[in-house]
Amino acid sequence: MSDTDPGQMKCFYITTPIYYVSGPPHIGHCYTTVAADTIARYHRLHGERVLFATGTDEHGQKVARSAREQGLEPQVFVDRLAETYKAAWRSFHVEYDRFVRTTEPGHKRVVQKIFARLRDRGDIYAGIYEGWYCVACEAYFREDELERGRCPDCNRTVETVAERSYFFRTSKYADAVAEHIEAHPEFIQPEQRRNEVLAFIHRGLLDACVSRQRSPWGIPVPDDATQSIYVWFDALINYLTVAGYLQDEDKFAQTWPPDLQLMGKDILPRFHGTLWPAVLLALELPLPKRLFAHGWWLAATNDDSGLAKMSKSLGNVIDPLASAEGLAEMSGASESIAIDAVRYYLLREVTFGLDGAFSMENLLARFNADLANDLGNLLNRSLPLLSRGFERRIPSPGGLTGALAELTEQVRGRYEEAIEVCDFRRALEALWELIRAGNKLMDERQPWNLLREGNREEAGAALYDVLDVARTAAIGLWPVMPEAAEEIWRQLGLAGAGQPLRWEDFRMGALPAGVEVGKPSPIFPRVDLAKVRGRAGQEVKPPAAEVLEQKLITLKQFQELDLRVAKVLAAEPIAGADKLLKLSLDVGEEQPRQVVAGLATRYRPEELVGRTVVLVANLEPATIRGVESQGMVLAAGEREPLSLVVLDSECPPGTKVR
Repeated sequence: MSDTDPGQMKCFYITTPIYYVSGPPHIGHCYTTVAADTIARYHRLHGERVLFATGTDEHGQKVARSAREQGLEPQVFVDRLAETYKAAWRSFHVEYDRFVRTTEPGHKRVVQKIFARLRDRGDIYAGIYEGWYCVACEAYFREDELERGRCPDCNRTVETVAERSYFFRTSKYADAVAEHIEAHPEFIQPEQRRNEVLAFIHRGLLDACVSRQRSPWGIPVPDDATQSIYVWFDALINYLTVAGYLQDEDKFAQTWPPDLQLMGKDILPRFHGTLWPAVLLALELPLPKRLFAHGWWLAATNDDSGLAKMSKSLGNVIDPLASAEGLAEMSGASESIAIDAVRYYLLREVTFGLDGAFSMENLLARFNADLANDLGNLLNRSLPLLSRGFERRIPSPGGLTGALAELTEQVRGRYEEAIEVCDFRRALEALWELIRAGNKLMDERQPWNLLREGNREEAGAALYDVLDVARTAAIGLWPVMPEAAEEIWRQLGLAGAGQPLRWEDFRMGALPAGVEVGKPSPIFPRVDLAKVRGRAGQEVKPPAAEVLEQKLITLKQFQELDLRVAKVLAAEPIAGADKLLKLSLDVGEEQPRQVVAGLATRYRPEELVGRTVVLVANLEPATIRGVESQGMVLAAGEREPLSLVVLDSECPPGTKVR
């Protein structure tokens, strides 16, 4: 991990936000960083130059207060926390190119030069700020933005502030920012967040307060010792610092603008979606190509009041490393593989951009079903057979790979399309289609029987195809699970044979015959859920049994339910409701049914169109958020939807479900 010279060509420049050092990293920080690392690795697989930057935001009143509470100087305090972030990213196999800290002398100089330049141009001016300020969020708010008199982001008490400050003329650039967003739909993704930013602008952008009364823990305003530069203005400039702005003209020309900037949805409208592009326009610099704001990971609160955004006060902050350690203990997998499994879970469980519910139970289920059963079986069932008839060497290919070759090409295309729009879930679903095809081939051709019957050539051809699927899958897996992919590579003997992981080899037929494979060993040992039931805080119960213990119904009562097959014709969000979607369903009737479903935290509207679902058709109609709902779509999950209830084969809309 070192600062990377982008070279003589435009590199792929990707950033996370720099994380505020109020405490050690949690699952939310990990989510953004793992996603960025996955995208960076994907581009490296293509042989591209990449500059992947992350870091820590270290100034501000909150940091100074926290340091004082611990009896530390602020610099000592932030030095320690910055190291915890670096250590966390090493543990999670994150290979950044630049870790930037806002306390670096070089960054401070860039911030002061930019501040002075904008002030000289008249885009920053002195004035008096009167209003509300949240120390925890380091953010200013208007009266109409508060929620019941509290901070709309963290729900903490806000302070009234009346002091001399400097302001940036955000309002001057409001129309230009809105025009850019409307002219470039790809600039802010997903679409829901783009609409939120436009709505925020159309409410009227006020000039942004960009300084505070002089604090000893902040970057001084040039030529004004009474003021410190506002922590958010300071933080956003890090993206320019990393790129070499006002420091290295050649590097800046080869790096700017960022290709992709990732962040949580809470810091998009006020900062990244408005203030940041306005500052760049004032500096006459190109805007980033894409801003992508993902959702939150929700977790159960200590008081069992339901799912909520993670917060220390709610006691539901999840330590990603502790989750991986728990998985390693329960499964017997190495900690490195368990960490990769957590990476996989974060990107596979929920569509990137939507909120998701984190639970150890779901992590274990993913580990068993996807990794131990599907992916693990490709190697566990095939590699041992090589010692029976092939002296542990890859056999020669046969002539039956046509269907797999065609499927691999389709999977590759879908994977590439999904990654380009940060749809990690869809990319992994495509990859798993290939993995399952490999397992199906194993079941159908049964090379163990072929060997027993003496048909070595046909058995070898079957094993070659299965192992080639594993090799190809490892290439697609590497951006998400680098250690697991490299272990597959080692077990296939490819690491020893000097075969690099390259995207161009994502195709059937590239497995070199004759290579001696490594010693087979299960990479993903299956978790015995029966043994882990009852673990404190991670209890795994069969949901159906739990329901039966609560209340039994009669067969007659069950038969009164009218369950029908339905096909989703259209889906759209309901204004003002983060969790609700309005669905139009074909249920075999003359007119489509309209149903309100709480699926928005799990599915985007376009993901549902065309899907076959199960509908409770005789539910009494209800009006929800002003929209009439004529039934209920069935989904698994107690507090949040985890998966739709679907059929294993197509049935006409309106078919009764019994």
